Amino acid sequence: MGKIVVDVMLKPEILDPQGKAVAAALPRLGFSFATDVRQGKRFEITVDGDVTPAQIAEVEKAAEVLLANPVIETFTVRSE
Repeated sequence: MGKIVVDVMLKPEILDPQGKAVAAALPRLGFSFATDVRQGKRFEITVDGDVTPAQIAEVEKAAEVLLANPVIETFTVRSE
């Protein structure tokens, strides 16, 4: 079984209120390591057998039309 991972993040110019809320909460909880936080999402897709370049290409197409909003988000696709 192979696994394809799609990481989706807001584009840098898009405001991220959830990330800002987490960044503000960290110091209140005693954590001082972060200067900024951006929130995103991760999809793990399991496939039969080893991951092939054709499957990666198909997942990239799926990310463009379903998993990410290309107007405000970027994505990366990789196999694990």
